[in-house]
Amino acid sequence: MEKGYLAVVLHAHLPYVRHPEYEEFLEEDWFFEALIETYIPLIEIFEDLAAEGVNFRITMSLTPTLLSMLTDPLLQYRFLRHLDKLIDLSNKEIMRTQWQPQFNKLALMYYHRLMRARQIFADKYRQNLVTAFKNLQEQGYLEIITCAATHGFLPLMEINRKSVRAQIKTAVDHYESIMGCRPKGIWLPECAYIPGLDELLAEEGIKYFILDAHVILHASPRPKNGVFAPLYCRNKVAAFGRDLESSKQVWSAVEGYPGDYYYRDFYRDIGFDLDYDYIKPYLHKDGLRVNTGIKYHRITGTTDYKEPYEPDIARERAAEHAGNFMFNREKQVEHLSGMMERKPIILSPYDAELFGHWWFEGPLWLNFLIRKVHYDQETIKLITPGDYLDIYPMNQVATPSMSSWGYKGYNEVWLEGSNDWIYRHLHKAAERMQELVNLCPQPTAFQHRALKQAAREVLLAQSSDWAFIMKTGTMVSYAVKRTKDHLLRFDKIYHGIKYNQLDEAWLMEIEHRDNIFPDIDYKLYA
Repeated sequence: MEKGYLAVVLHAHLPYVRHPEYEEFLEEDWFFEALIETYIPLIEIFEDLAAEGVNFRITMSLTPTLLSMLTDPLLQYRFLRHLDKLIDLSNKEIMRTQWQPQFNKLALMYYHRLMRARQIFADKYRQNLVTAFKNLQEQGYLEIITCAATHGFLPLMEINRKSVRAQIKTAVDHYESIMGCRPKGIWLPECAYIPGLDELLAEEGIKYFILDAHVILHASPRPKNGVFAPLYCRNKVAAFGRDLESSKQVWSAVEGYPGDYYYRDFYRDIGFDLDYDYIKPYLHKDGLRVNTGIKYHRITGTTDYKEPYEPDIARERAAEHAGNFMFNREKQVEHLSGMMERKPIILSPYDAELFGHWWFEGPLWLNFLIRKVHYDQETIKLITPGDYLDIYPMNQVATPSMSSWGYKGYNEVWLEGSNDWIYRHLHKAAERMQELVNLCPQPTAFQHRALKQAAREVLLAQSSDWAFIMKTGTMVSYAVKRTKDHLLRFDKIYHGIKYNQLDEAWLMEIEHRDNIFPDIDYKLYA
């Protein structure tokens, strides 16, 4: 009989990037890379485990923006085009490296991985991978939770509570339309919380959410069981806290597993290493060098000289690290179970894209971990936060503090010198959205379309990804442009409705570009 529980939570999210106005768009590669390196490998691992009778439970958030991209026909078509281009490149690499045995073996590996990804995506699931995740949930292996509609940073939207409600309710309704049921839990964007948010979650039937450790530890009153049992907020929505020890072992590239010298080096890619004329047909039309995902070197050490990657050794290291992780959790649970009146839960949340994209061996590590937990021990059991609430429906009531899991634990990443200019515009847009709804209590068919599009533009402008990118300094011009574009489109709709000057051809074009949430309820702002 187990002495405690382990809940692995994978947060799968990407901002909504879809540009039908261009034949190719560089930032859409974020989505394509995640499909090849993270989502398809995870599906393959989960399905293999299920087929072999391995009993496991994993929690996974699929954010509304990601679900929308996964089900979008244009992006599905473009991904298949992208995949075929990479298959052609990997085939070409097999020929180029035929006199380099170490690299040739890797070229063959990438070719087979890409062909398998194509078979899963195109043949097995007819280009809609949501079907795979939905099947795994219905079979009892995954607990899929939602997130705010466009990953808006909710504490900084609290000045207009209707905006927060719109982010939450739009997400829950969208989840139900795709999954056929209501979500049990929600991943608050950036794990950002402000007291009173639980009231809006309770309205939508949400049972739990996840916070960083310091939020639970600083709750009022202090938690009896620390982060190893959930707290109930006033509205009986449960808050689970992140376990720092297990997180660090997987997150940290310095102290954690991903920095092992035998693992594949993320930063060495043939898109930058090989002759430009050779690689040019596989780049974007603008000719910029980009990552192809074909990488031949291992981390090696803190040196510019990199040894060739050796998959067999990396596989052994992944197995060793999975065993080490499980051993540490066993000892942790054994220690905690002697101090608590109930079985503890160790909650380990991670960005899903860490597994496969940033840490190539991550899916393999997770595969080994699940198998080892199933076969090699009896101290811990894999469950979900929803499962734990079924086992322990009575929990301490407390109020978590305002927080996030960002740098320093609060709002600084999303509100500082590089991005603070956006908020007065976001707040004004939300205020004007409310004005529009009240202005049109019985809208015409055209006004109805315009109001729905206005609500979409507000939501898209509120994405926390844009402020985050401005802070981190990568692709800043794109993040700024996206924020301004959505705000300007909203502003044009606002004035067009208010003064009866809206151009229908323009609206149709914007509906085609920003087509997220086709059934959005703009009356949430009433």
